[in-house]
Amino acid sequence: QVQLVESGGGLVQAGGSLRLSCVASGVTFSWYILAWFRQGPGKGREFVAAVSPASQSTDYADDAKGRFTISRDNAKNTVYLQLNSLELEDTAVYYCAADTDEWKNRAHQERYHNWGQGTQVTVSA
Repeated sequence: QVQLVESGGGLVQAGGSLRLSCVASGVTFSWYILAWFRQGPGKGREFVAAVSPASQSTDYADDAKGRFTISRDNAKNTVYLQLNSLELEDTAVYYCAADTDEWKNRAHQERYHNWGQGTQVTVSA
């Protein structure tokens, strides 16, 4: 059974930084595409970033490019999301997701069958 556990969320001022982590168990971690999605207040869940199994490829939503960085450590079964230059609009619950689907589907949440419980990021003025 796949388990994903996020951590690292919290309250931060606009312009600040956070580093989110997601530890996986019950999987052969290096087989999986890993992604971060988020759901802000009153909004649907949206794609943030993804990383391919051997880190050869990454992808970001437009508003994450240049501010967020996704990375993974297969030896530690962990995926990270570094959040820099945070804005009020980044306030959301951030979820990690994992699946073995094709890379072309990386931004489609319906293609992910394994999800964490989420970690809250709140950005204040």
